[in-house]
Amino acid sequence: MSKIQSTFQRLQASGRRALIPFITAGDPSPDLTLPLMNALVEGGADIIELGVPFSDPMADGPTIQRASERALANGMSLRKVLQIVREFRAGNADTPVVLMGYANPVEAMGVSAFIAAAREAGVDGVLIVDYPPEECEQFAAVAKSAGLDPIFLLAPTSTEQRFDDVAAIGSGYIYYVSLKGVTGAATLDFDEVAARIPRIRAKVGMPVGVGFGIRDAASARRIGEVADAVVIGSRIIEEIERSPRDRVAENVRAFVAQVRSALDELQGAVK
Repeated sequence: MSKIQSTFQRLQASGRRALIPFITAGDPSPDLTLPLMNALVEGGADIIELGVPFSDPMADGPTIQRASERALANGMSLRKVLQIVREFRAGNADTPVVLMGYANPVEAMGVSAFIAAAREAGVDGVLIVDYPPEECEQFAAVAKSAGLDPIFLLAPTSTEQRFDDVAAIGSGYIYYVSLKGVTGAATLDFDEVAARIPRIRAKVGMPVGVGFGIRDAASARRIGEVADAVVIGSRIIEEIERSPRDRVAENVRAFVAQVRSALDELQGAVK
């Protein structure tokens, strides 16, 4: 059982929802990424999604695009992201880390080299946005053989065939994109999400995390009523943008703690 799978098993046994915050490595500066990761854990994160900055993040809205631009301007690269994970692992052996990014940096490094380096650094899962499941069976197999969970996206427009494809090769959890559009866009339709999550969970046989459009503790709590996990990214990036450098980690920790507290109000509630 992977670290991600055991995390969900432990949470589900106690009736808790997973909190999965996202930050972009290297934003607002490389030396603050490790303190921010630690702040996420202190605030109550169960799993960290660590963004690998990319020049054309097609699934991301303006907020996370700005984070990628700042990180790239700061000289962040895939290899440097992996070094940050190594440093995080030196002080935290338990919190799963999922790398979230795009295919180009992985292809430039080489899939086998990337998987090997990710495993050595202490990565637990990989979510490559533009690797569609029907085209990356080999990638998923290599990842699983190295003990990494290949995580895939499903969306309101996903077909039954896509459900089957993800169920066949994915592991860890499903990231359900709760709305049509990019990160940080539009307004959540909670009723639509509530109608879809049980069907997705039954079809794919994995925990379902919901992201895109979750802005605060209240919206996270509503999603937590039906989902196994809440993924929140753009709102955290906004907190980073508006915080002075000497307060950024503490402000992010405090925001995440608010979301954690809201989710814990649901402990034991039936999904």
